[in-house]
Amino acid sequence: MTKQKDYLDELEAEAIYILREVAGQFDKPALLFSGGKDSICLVHLALKAFRPGRFPFPLVHVDTGHNFPEAIAYRDKLAKELGEKLIVRKVEDTIKQKKLQDGKGKFPSRNGLQTYTLLDVIEEFEFDACIGGARRDEEKARAKERIFSIRDEFGQWDPKMQRPELWNIYNGKINKGENVRVFPISNWTELDVWNYIKRENIQLPSIYFTHQRECVLTENGQLMNVNEFIKLDENDVIVTRNVRYRTVGDMTCTAAVESEATKVDDIILELKDARVSERGATRMDDKVSEAAMEDRKKGGYF
Repeated sequence: MTKQKDYLDELEAEAIYILREVAGQFDKPALLFSGGKDSICLVHLALKAFRPGRFPFPLVHVDTGHNFPEAIAYRDKLAKELGEKLIVRKVEDTIKQKKLQDGKGKFPSRNGLQTYTLLDVIEEFEFDACIGGARRDEEKARAKERIFSIRDEFGQWDPKMQRPELWNIYNGKINKGENVRVFPISNWTELDVWNYIKRENIQLPSIYFTHQRECVLTENGQLMNVNEFIKLDENDVIVTRNVRYRTVGDMTCTAAVESEATKVDDIILELKDARVSERGATRMDDKVSEAAMEDRKKGGYF
């Protein structure tokens, strides 16, 4: 009897098809890999798409220097286990080379500075496609992106000048200097990702599960990790809570959520009751303005 596909099979098949389209249409693609759950899923999907062969692209991480150590350790461990090439370029080096101004304020972000490093690594290796783990349900600017999202010769994105995508026809034709951002799991939700992680028994950094952590309680009630990069003052309220992370961005702009989830099933139950999106609950950088993410993406951000 033929096994009937469920919705995860459909999402998986679509993502694998997109990854193989990238391999077929582009000369020098790369997979952006941060050690977060979405890019970990991309690596898992790439294994299904290309093993027993090697990946037709390297893994690339733009390291801000403000990453959580758990994610970096996982990044290095997975790349070594798989025997795949990992390219790391550091925002710290870009700041020195280009004499850029580092982030200021109480929670100094390097989000905008990541763009310089990303565009430099694209130019250095002449990547014509960068595969990312962004999903449409994360944030409204990401909801505007096509699966194949073209960037001009300056790395910039124009949301009003996007190519139509009919059914599963993806147009990777570009001019020299242009590149394409590709989002194979764009149609997935946060809950889809976790259901897939459960089904495939994908291992994750410990930071995704509950642990006790010392945090700064911000004015709007967010719990920010106490670390060497933020600037505490005498009025700050420091608390110790059982928390986990829904996303693993920089320590300076990513909040934890209170949780007792010790396993994937617990997280899935939490998400079914969640009323705030992943980035809405955790990211300070998206609260700078209504169009914070879109402005960053127009400038060349992921």
